[in-house]
Amino acid sequence: MDKLEVKICFGTTCFVMGASGLQELKDIIPAKYHDRVSVAGSLCLGNCYKRSEYSKAPYVEVGGEVVEDATVEKVLAAIDAKLAANER
Repeated sequence: MDKLEVKICFGTTCFVMGASGLQELKDIIPAKYHDRVSVAGSLCLGNCYKRSEYSKAPYVEVGGEVVEDATVEKVLAAIDAKLAANER
């Protein structure tokens, strides 16, 4: 099974709206997921332009699905849900 890709947008809008607080995500993912999840930053995921809603930033993509108003807790929940769905 390929690793679940988590992409954190660090574009200007997302960074200003809170993505800076998501930098710790890579270090706090539960150990049981280390071999199943890869976390990377992106200069821009383009979601502000696709959705025309800057107020929903910061954006994080978890396995291709967008998490709006992303927080560490929301992203960890999305990872849990995505991995659980993949196990079915």
